[in-house]
Amino acid sequence: MKKLAIFDLDGTIADTICDLGDAVNYGLEKLECPTHDYEAYKQMVGNGAKKLCFRALPEDKKDKAEELYLMFKEYYSHHYLDKTKLYDGMKETMEKLQNNGVILAVATNKPEDAAREIIAKLLPDIDFLCVLGGSDKRPLKPDPAVISEVFSLLPNDEEFCVEMIGDSNVDVMTACNADIGFIGCTWGFRGREELEACIRECKRGDSSFIAEKPSDIADIISE
Repeated sequence: MKKLAIFDLDGTIADTICDLGDAVNYGLEKLECPTHDYEAYKQMVGNGAKKLCFRALPEDKKDKAEELYLMFKEYYSHHYLDKTKLYDGMKETMEKLQNNGVILAVATNKPEDAAREIIAKLLPDIDFLCVLGGSDKRPLKPDPAVISEVFSLLPNDEEFCVEMIGDSNVDVMTACNADIGFIGCTWGFRGREELEACIRECKRGDSSFIAEKPSDIADIISE
């Protein structure tokens, strides 16, 4: 049976929090609103850029969410790789998976254009089946629509063992809703506690694993 690994991006493949935080803080300053540090943004990301902007605003300024999103989008389009970098060992893990015949894909809530550019710049030698991100074409994770779209690109006459790989409860719930396996990444934005709590809540213990470092992903998939 062939294997398919579907990766989240932010907090899984790459540490993107500084560029995301800088982009939101740029807009918040323009709106004369309080800014946040990078650690705070780790709890705000995961559900798409619009939700990130809404969460970053103070309670009495939530009506500015769309305005903030537009400023975020403009700034981020020019600064998405200022500080973003792959997690240590991720490049080698992707190479190992690819060399072992694992089909690779990315399914993220990050705006799709930015996601594709980041992957192309950081992992130019890795052949991904697709890089799908947040867009008006489909609902965001944890809706399983993005997983179904990945499946639609696969041969119909073959069976696949599928793992969703991510760092947050959004990714656990996506795997649950799509009825596929899950590998949680403890080095990401949310940590082991959130991952394990959501795995228990979703009753996915039998089909879920925890990776402490990127190389663990290849080891788990090769088992």
